[in-house]
Amino acid sequence: MRRLVSGLAATALAVSAFWGPPAQAGKANDTLVWATDRENPITDSSYLNTRELVIIGTLIFDRLVHLDDNYKPVPLLAESWKWENDTTLDLDIRKGVKFHSGKELDAEDVAYTLNFIVDPANGSFNRSYLSWIKKAEVLDKHKVRLTMDKPFPTALTFLAGSGNILPKGHYEKAPARADGKKDFGAVPSDGTGPYKIAELKPGQSLLMVRNEDYWAGSPKGKPPIGKILFRTIKDSNTRLAELMTGAIDWVWDVPKDEAERLQRAPNLTIENAKTLRISYLTMDATGRSPDKRFMDKRVRQALNHAINRKSLVDNLVGAPSQVIYSPCHPDQFGCSEDVTKYDYNPDKAKKLLAEAGHPNGFEFDLHAYRERHITEAVIGDLVRVGLKPRLVYLQYGPLVQAIHKGQAAVINLTWGSSSIPDVSASTGHFFTGSPDDLAQDKEVIATIQAANGTIDPDKRAELWHKALKRISDEAYWVPMFTYAKFYAYSKNLDFKATSDEIPQFYKAKWK
Repeated sequence: MRRLVSGLAATALAVSAFWGPPAQAGKANDTLVWATDRENPITDSSYLNTRELVIIGTLIFDRLVHLDDNYKPVPLLAESWKWENDTTLDLDIRKGVKFHSGKELDAEDVAYTLNFIVDPANGSFNRSYLSWIKKAEVLDKHKVRLTMDKPFPTALTFLAGSGNILPKGHYEKAPARADGKKDFGAVPSDGTGPYKIAELKPGQSLLMVRNEDYWAGSPKGKPPIGKILFRTIKDSNTRLAELMTGAIDWVWDVPKDEAERLQRAPNLTIENAKTLRISYLTMDATGRSPDKRFMDKRVRQALNHAINRKSLVDNLVGAPSQVIYSPCHPDQFGCSEDVTKYDYNPDKAKKLLAEAGHPNGFEFDLHAYRERHITEAVIGDLVRVGLKPRLVYLQYGPLVQAIHKGQAAVINLTWGSSSIPDVSASTGHFFTGSPDDLAQDKEVIATIQAANGTIDPDKRAELWHKALKRISDEAYWVPMFTYAKFYAYSKNLDFKATSDEIPQFYKAKWK
C-alpha cells in the first residue's frame, strides 16, 4: 500500500510550485473541474462509448425521456406519449426548445436522429439500445411515431438511456476518414442541453459553459454552476494531488485504500456510492481469436473457480459492492441470481485445466482498459492456479476494436448498462449475436429475443432466468462484482452521488 497522504502532499507541493496557483477550478471562478484517466477526443457517445461521454452527453444534449430519482420515466424532449398499440408509440415533441446553434427543435430532428442510430450502416454504438425501433416517422411538426416489429416493454426506459437528439442533417457534415468512410464522431456536437461546448482539446480537456437559454421546466433544471471543465489526467497520483491543491474539484474511481487515507484531508469530502456497474471477465468461446483454448468449457470453468471474488470486494472495492455470479446487476429487473455459482476453489481450477490438457497452465493475453489494480489482482489469482496472463492495457476505443476484430480472447471489462435498470441493457447487450457477443449461443440468443418481445413481466423474468442459467452453465463469463464507486470532491461543492453512475453536474452547486 502506498503512503498516500504524505506522498500526495509532496506531489501537491511540486504541482503547485511548478504550475503556480490553481487555475480555473472552484467557486471563485465558478468552474467545476473534474478529471479521469480516460481520453475523450470527441463528444459523441455514439462513436466513443465511454462513461465520460455518457456524462458529458447529459450536459450538452437532451433525450426524449428522463429517469427521475426513482428511475421512473418522465418527459424531457418528449412532453407526452401514447401507446397506440403494442408496437406503436407516439411522442409529442416539446415546443420552444432550441439547439445551441439556434435552430428550433421539431419532429424532423427526432426522427432523423433515431433513424440514423438504428441504421446498421452508420455504426453507432447506441444502435444496440435502440434496435427495437423499426422506424421513426414524422406525423406533424411536433409529433413522431415509433413503430416496432414486436412489443418492447422497456421502450421508454431505453429512450431515457440512449438517443441524444441532434438536428436533422447533423452527420452530413462528417469528414472522410483515410479509408474513405465517414468519420461521424468528428462532427462538432450541437445539442439542446443545459451546457454548451466552449472548447475541445482532443484527448486533453473539454470546457462547457452554461446554456443561458436552456428551456424552462426541464427536470434537469437550470444549472447553478457557470462552467464545467473535464480534464484527462492519466496518472492517479497527479489527479489526487491536484484535487488536494484545489486545481481539481471532483474525481471518482478512487482506489479503496487511497480513499480511506484521503478521509483525513480537511478540504475534501469522500463518498462511497452504489452503482449499476458490474465487473467481469469475458472469454472467446467462439474461436474467433487466434487463441482457441477458451472454446473449451473446462478452461472457462477453471477461470471461474480461480477468481477470489470476495477478496476483490473486501480489499479493493468495499461496501456496498457485492459478489455476483450472473452476468447482470442484481438491481436490474430480470437479473436472476438462481444460477450456477462457481465457488473460489483453486484446486478445482487446476484439476479442470489438467483435464483440458493444460496441467502446467498456459500463457495468454488478458486485455483490460480501467482500474489496473483490480485487473492485476485478478491476474494474481490466475497465476496461483498455474496460468500465465500477460496484461494488455488499452484505452476503451482500441480495446473494442480489438474485440470486434477477433484479436482478444480474454477481457476484463466493466459495464454500467447506460444506467438502465433492466437486464436487457446488460445481458441483453452482450448475448444477442452482435460483434460484442463472444459466445454466439443460438439458444441464448433466441431466448433473449423472446424475452425482449414479451410484455408480461412474469414471462419476461422466466425467459431471462432461462438465458442466465444457460450462460452460467456454459461459463461464458466470469461475473465478479458490482461496483461501489469512491468519490472525492471539494468541501465547497454540494454534490449528491446517484447509483446510475451519471453524476448530475447540472444540479451541483457551490456551498
